[in-house]
Amino acid sequence: MKKLALFAALFATTPLSGQEADPALEVSQERLRADMDTIVGFGTRHTLSSQTDPERGIGAAVDWALDEFRRIGANCGNCLEVQSVERVVEADARRIPEPTLVRNAVAIQRGTERPDEIIIVQGHYDSRVTDPLNATDDAPGANDDGSGSVMILEAARILSQREYPSTIVYALLTGEEQGLYGAQILADWVEAEGLTVKAVLNNDMIGNSCGSDGVCDAEHVRVFSEGLRADSTAELRALQRRFGGENDSPGRNLSRWLAELAEKHPDGMQVRQIWRTDRMGRGGDQIPFLDKGYPAVRITVAVEDYEHQHQDLRTEDGVTYGDTVDELDFEYLTRASQLNVRALHALANAPMPPEPTADAAVRVDTEIKWQSVPGAGTYAVAKRRTDESYWRDDAANVYRDGPVNTEEDTGYSYIAPLRGDDWLFGVRACASGSYCSPYASAVPGGAFKPVEQPEDETD
Repeated sequence: MKKLALFAALFATTPLSGQEADPALEVSQERLRADMDTIVGFGTRHTLSSQTDPERGIGAAVDWALDEFRRIGANCGNCLEVQSVERVVEADARRIPEPTLVRNAVAIQRGTERPDEIIIVQGHYDSRVTDPLNATDDAPGANDDGSGSVMILEAARILSQREYPSTIVYALLTGEEQGLYGAQILADWVEAEGLTVKAVLNNDMIGNSCGSDGVCDAEHVRVFSEGLRADSTAELRALQRRFGGENDSPGRNLSRWLAELAEKHPDGMQVRQIWRTDRMGRGGDQIPFLDKGYPAVRITVAVEDYEHQHQDLRTEDGVTYGDTVDELDFEYLTRASQLNVRALHALANAPMPPEPTADAAVRVDTEIKWQSVPGAGTYAVAKRRTDESYWRDDAANVYRDGPVNTEEDTGYSYIAPLRGDDWLFGVRACASGSYCSPYASAVPGGAFKPVEQPEDETD
């Protein structure tokens, strides 16, 4: 076990070095507009609409998205693996009245060093009007969720021109409005492939800056993250009750990381963290991933405009309803897209977070331990009091003092001169000190991996 000393000089944790161009600056508002015009031009993208009409409905829309991913891939030497991750969903007596093919348009940009370590950026491609079973009327779905969809296409165009150690998965999901079916299908596919999920960025409505009540906020997106893990077990809940961890799920630390990244670009979109899984009484495509124990967050507008989501196209008492392109704020959408591109770029360059533990029983200090992480050049230990919200990046900044992944002991230990009863600790891994993972908390359930489930309920 290597004993690591505290270094007084802080190493750089900025995701973008001074010599490297910021890929977010390549986001094109014109391309976002052009893609938006194309996808609303399919009339409706309702999951129950036509699968075979070449011009209207979900079939034509998904076919175009797959072709667009292929066109993007052709510009990077066929660096994208394009596929329709799909399944026939049986009737559910709710919003799927008969067996329905649900297709997701997916493009995979394989990592050069750790191809099974993935970051997913996703949005739902389907749309709806007031009646969730109305598959015939026009449903432009410009903000919900054409905005997330066009951002994903733009991110693929920009980031596919680069190579990354980790894999990026770009996903346009369908079936969200019918019950999060597309996300469930993709989450099941990830699990079946045995992939390691570093982060899921679910972007659902990132294109308007003013709400139904006239309140406007063009400076922030909200990032929703769960507190207690959805995949928790009775054993884990008992451990968290004794040792803490209620505010330290991987999704919560991913949210903190996004806010930290945004703060390093003060002229860009900022993050307002919302510490609940989703909006009151609502849900999104991050939930099937959380259910499986994958770190996931929802990125969405700062204020919602309810007259322009899930509405028939109409005018009543002088009020116009409907999710149309003219209600979008493309400057806001551009800045939200830039935040996503920066986040994907940094996450795909960073290692996985470590899996730290903390020992502070009957002692006046705390020993934090973790194992080596592939691709890590340095590690950083952070602290916060138990009643604080955000990490303090000053507990210890630690340079690696030995070779990577030796056959001998690959464990690391840092002794913090603080009583563990009063403090929480986290550890992040950095690639040569430049691209750093989110912090993983040294608490039960803090690791960025699914919780091991008991074999049966009696366990």
